[in-house]
Amino acid sequence: MALLDFNWLQLLQPQWYIENGGLWFIVLVIFSETGLFAGFFLPGDSLLFVAGIYSSDLFDGAFGFSTTVPIIDLLLLGAIIAFAGIVGNQVGYWFGRKSGPFLFERKDSFLFRKKYLYQAKDFYELHGGSAIIMARFLPIVRTFAPIVAGIVQMDKKKFIFFNIVGSLLWVYSMLIGGHYLQQIILNQFGFDLKKHLEVIVIGIVLVTTAPVLIKIIFGKKKQHSDEK
Repeated sequence: MALLDFNWLQLLQPQWYIENGGLWFIVLVIFSETGLFAGFFLPGDSLLFVAGIYSSDLFDGAFGFSTTVPIIDLLLLGAIIAFAGIVGNQVGYWFGRKSGPFLFERKDSFLFRKKYLYQAKDFYELHGGSAIIMARFLPIVRTFAPIVAGIVQMDKKKFIFFNIVGSLLWVYSMLIGGHYLQQIILNQFGFDLKKHLEVIVIGIVLVTTAPVLIKIIFGKKKQHSDEK
């Protein structure tokens, strides 16, 4: 019935994925957000955090049983989702690597400057590993980071290593954070986060977008000061 009442705004609501598709919807979202251009708007961080709150329910819903040990359910859930994130990034990297030669041969235009590709290439050669890992925690950035890494021909083995590390750190930090925050707050204050998920979503959005906004604001100020 919920699917019949679908509207596009529900794609931004983590609860909708959990109620209508469970683990397999989450896997699809994480793959799409980390590997496809069209997935940049999907709620990766908040979805993983909420998934941590519902970890045992999600595992039981996907496989028809629970291990009865919540931490094992959480770890197995994380492994499946992290794998989707790893594959997603590899797809993005592959696409960037295939389209890279074309872009390096393309002439400059109003919207395209080849020098930015060379700057990106230099950046990834110096900070490629940390860039891939940190991008996982930044909305929108994590969608395009693997594509840019492929475009600038980042070393394959280096990308694969940091792709795996980044996906595991991102997925497990979010899942574990949601799982244990729910338990702590429920036990200490009797406050059930499952009944107030909108607060969680807003908080995560603010926390994860703050670094991007700060970078943009201070970047513009620095640019203006340099121009003066």
